[in-house]
Amino acid sequence: MKLDILAIGAHPDDVELGCGATIAKEISLGKKVGILDLTRGELGTRGSAEIRKIEATKGAQVLGIQIRENLGFADGFFVNDKEHQLKIIEIIRKYQPEVVLCNAIEDRHIDHGKGSKLVSDACFLSGLRKIETIYDGKQQSSWRPKHVYHYIQWKNIEPDFVIDVSGFMDKKLEAVKAYSSQFYDPNSKEPVSPITSKNFLDSVIYRGQDLGRLIGTDFGEGFTVERYVAVNSLSDLM
Repeated sequence: MKLDILAIGAHPDDVELGCGATIAKEISLGKKVGILDLTRGELGTRGSAEIRKIEATKGAQVLGIQIRENLGFADGFFVNDKEHQLKIIEIIRKYQPEVVLCNAIEDRHIDHGKGSKLVSDACFLSGLRKIETIYDGKQQSSWRPKHVYHYIQWKNIEPDFVIDVSGFMDKKLEAVKAYSSQFYDPNSKEPVSPITSKNFLDSVIYRGQDLGRLIGTDFGEGFTVERYVAVNSLSDLM
């Protein structure tokens, strides 16, 4: 299956939190979207890898994505090397996305920055035909996504562009809340972490509102880029 968009996250829930509303909007416009999780999130303060798998499946169902895969890299300890790059290249060549969405270039969690660079490098290398990959016993053709965009995560990084996601924030919040073991629960007996506070869950909404305010809409999601964003004419800009 060829995808229009492949959203990649270091952990299950990264994509929902970073660009869930954008994905929901693109799917409503007829785009085929998939998610690739690099790790199982096994080092998360709350829950477990098994619980996270169930939650990720539910989050995918809420958003209505086409596929979701997990590469099972070591949470907290994966590195940007040939072995890890080739695994991602196999997935990129398998689904041939036009657009890849991935982790913030620099962030509080070390896996986010590492995952960002790893995915970006893999997207470039995937276009080199002399790098040979075999998937399901068949040699793959080279493929390089046209665009690589980085969603915003913990830190309030200034975006290079903002997508109007008005009308899709409820869907995003529902997908985020699919990770019920992860986020705010006043009845939970598990340890507290920076993402288990009510403030963090509320931030999903108020960040979207603030970015929306800045572009003159109700809600927005921001992205950063590695190269200039091109438009055909001034009328393409809101």
